[in-house]
Amino acid sequence: MLYYLDKEVIWFPPVHEAIEDGLLAFGGDLTPQWLLEAYSRGIFPWFNSDMSEILWWSPDPRFVLFPHELKIHRSLKQIMKKKIFTVSMDAAFQQVIAACAMPRKKESGTWITARMQKAYTQLHTMGFAHSVEVWNNGSLAGGLYGVSLGNAFFGESMFTNVDNASKIALVTLIAVARRLGFAFIDCQVYTDNLKRFGARFIERDEFIKLLNASLTHSTHKGAWSMLIQDGYDYLQCLNEAGV
Repeated sequence: MLYYLDKEVIWFPPVHEAIEDGLLAFGGDLTPQWLLEAYSRGIFPWFNSDMSEILWWSPDPRFVLFPHELKIHRSLKQIMKKKIFTVSMDAAFQQVIAACAMPRKKESGTWITARMQKAYTQLHTMGFAHSVEVWNNGSLAGGLYGVSLGNAFFGESMFTNVDNASKIALVTLIAVARRLGFAFIDCQVYTDNLKRFGARFIERDEFIKLLNASLTHSTHKGAWSMLIQDGYDYLQCLNEAGV
């Protein structure tokens, strides 16, 4: 069954009522209150720029990466050890989300609309949304952003302008997730790239149980910039990631 959500009342139906492809509802709003309620229930927004209504999803199965199951290919380890890149967190959130919004090859539009960028920037200001930036010779080479609640991280999007930059952003995120004791990183939907790093499908019921358990922990709010100190290098990142 597909539900219509009134903007005036923050409410979501049970996720098991989503239709086969995971679509649960349309309507509602993109205020921080709506977004935080959605994520706390295993729901996320995803819709095209030409749509007038927000679409809300809770797919079954769910694609998840557990930090202790991270896989890093030997070729990426070798690149990391060369220290071609530098990494930061929460240093350029708006640049990262704007870069993620750029249409991919063979795509004419983006789901990360100006409205979405504004909404997640608000979450970032409130300390719930975070970015990882990867730099090459002073320029933004790649990165990712997502939302943190409890001891869970909900990945939204990543981009790369230089080969391997987004992969290094992901490994850095997972290393930090291990340091903070995160239970899982929600990848939402399948990609070949994330599968290569160890992400896998779990049933939605299992995901909701893990999510509810994660929400019993305090959220790591505020800027995460201090989690990567000056001199932080990829050898340290590899060690913290346990590979």
